[in-house]
Amino acid sequence: MLDKNTKILIVGLGLLGGSYAIKLKREGYYVSAIDTDRDTIGYARKLRLVDYATSEIEEDLIKNADLIIFALYPHIFIDWMKRYGEYINPDAIVTDVTGVKGIITDTVQDILGDGAEFIPAHPMAGKEHLGIENSDPEIFKDANYIVVPTDKNTERGIEICKELGVTLGFARISTLSTAEHDKMIAFVSQLTHCIAVSLMCATDNEHLVDYTGDSFRDLTRIADINDEMWSGLFLDNREELLNEMDKYRDSFDRIYECIKNNDRESLREMMKLSSKRRRRFNIKKG
Repeated sequence: MLDKNTKILIVGLGLLGGSYAIKLKREGYYVSAIDTDRDTIGYARKLRLVDYATSEIEEDLIKNADLIIFALYPHIFIDWMKRYGEYINPDAIVTDVTGVKGIITDTVQDILGDGAEFIPAHPMAGKEHLGIENSDPEIFKDANYIVVPTDKNTERGIEICKELGVTLGFARISTLSTAEHDKMIAFVSQLTHCIAVSLMCATDNEHLVDYTGDSFRDLTRIADINDEMWSGLFLDNREELLNEMDKYRDSFDRIYECIKNNDRESLREMMKLSSKRRRRFNIKKG
């Protein structure tokens, strides 16, 4: 299981990779890191966020890692595995932070074959601003951590992945299949970002900031978006996201028709249902 003798390697020191590194080092683990950006490596070294950091692919560093965490965009992750996956220790546990699982899981597990074990995971945490300089393990507090195992995973590997979530400080650890994960993430994450982006693109009024209240600011907080990452995630999960967008359009059209037809009672019923469902999020879980 996960213990203080576990040698941890993080590949990708952006917001999430950096936040993982800070927390794991604080917890007493030996943490090394690889990132192709030399400025990122310099920042990590200067602030001593990890025990060892490099911008080069060092075969021995990869081979000696017991747990490897990939904090890369999906296609970069796959490309990395195709090029360097052979260096990974057959006894190692491999996990990730990517927001879509269907396009990566089978590919990565096939690359590893009978060697190291890949257990996908998704930390439901983040910020609008990316980069190692914004890393902060406090983003894991009260957040959800989803483990996405397949029939190729062992109980040992799954438990280590869950232990990682606990060690990082996530409030809730849950398990979903690959299909369940991508369907769920299309609704709770990708659709909400689509709504925020479309709302900000609906008007060119440059003076909104002078008039808006907290409701508009809260609703559009995630509209300040990383276009490279999120456009990729939308397209990588296209089928599931389009299905959820269709459902949302149906729901929005119902509100539209209620207002158009002066149907106050139906409008109130939708609001009551909305309030009932939203209040579930106000219940604190122990």
